[in-house]
Amino acid sequence: MVSHGWGRPAVDTGTGWAVVDVETSGFRPGQARIVSMAALAVRHDGTVERSLATLLNPGVDPGPTHVHGLTAQMLEGAPRFGDVVADLAELLRGRTLVAHNVGFDYSFLTAEAELVGAELPVDSVMCTVELARRLCLGTENLRLETLAAHWGVPQLKPHDALDDAQVLAQILKPSLARARERRAWLPTRPVSRRRWPNGRVTHDDVHPLRSVAARMPCPYLNPGRYLPGRPPVKGMRVAVAAEVTRTHEELIERIVAAGLAYTDAVDLDTSLVVCNQPDAEQGKGYQAQEYGVPVLSDADFLRALDHVVGGTGIEEFFDATTVGDQFALF
Repeated sequence: MVSHGWGRPAVDTGTGWAVVDVETSGFRPGQARIVSMAALAVRHDGTVERSLATLLNPGVDPGPTHVHGLTAQMLEGAPRFGDVVADLAELLRGRTLVAHNVGFDYSFLTAEAELVGAELPVDSVMCTVELARRLCLGTENLRLETLAAHWGVPQLKPHDALDDAQVLAQILKPSLARARERRAWLPTRPVSRRRWPNGRVTHDDVHPLRSVAARMPCPYLNPGRYLPGRPPVKGMRVAVAAEVTRTHEELIERIVAAGLAYTDAVDLDTSLVVCNQPDAEQGKGYQAQEYGVPVLSDADFLRALDHVVGGTGIEEFFDATTVGDQFALF
């Protein structure tokens, strides 16, 4: 199986989680500062092992006191980020960092670490907003307070770093259980340790996964069109239409992990389009009809991924071509 660190099956236990929440003086990492943070070391089954929670003296105006409730006077005697970064790094080590809108929290933590010449040992992160999208909970929105109410988790002090982290840890446990029931993939992401894609990601931003996957060369040759009733072959080019029930991110993760190639366009070289509306009147489903590209629903596609067969590797192909050219010389 080809893996680039994008997502993993929910049945894989992994090495545990570090659930974090930060309250900040503003929205721009490196300029605004963290005024309060909490980090919980959580086992793969959702049990909290240890915690770190502290106010932080940001050295600047604390910003929206009406949101986080912290004044300059309250933070005056608090430690600086550099005073606690070693303890934070120890808690994070070997774990996947989890937050609700993880781009925000991760970018602030790494910015603070850079300011004190430290580097946080974070190799992967997971956003619980995207995780909730995959669980089809039927909630009105994906805000933390809404998810807390859905799972019956009491929220005592919204926008308090420790309370928010504890609520998120309690939400994580049933969320992981539901993900396993749905055979969903967890939206884990590899990260560089110094920055999150553009330093100011929110859960409403378009995640770069789609564009990165579309540009990534597939290690297998495209064997052509998918044949209904037959297993997919590694190297097939797969597009995803808007008319699907699974999130695009999860489907792209599954495509890449299976050794298939994700394409953001439908053309004559496309092998298959994932679409739940085969008679679509617009978009990729419609283009599939125009080009005669087979269409599978997302449910059928995910079942088909259990039976993907090997394809011709690029290196294997070029090696064979080179040998053939050598024989042609004689």
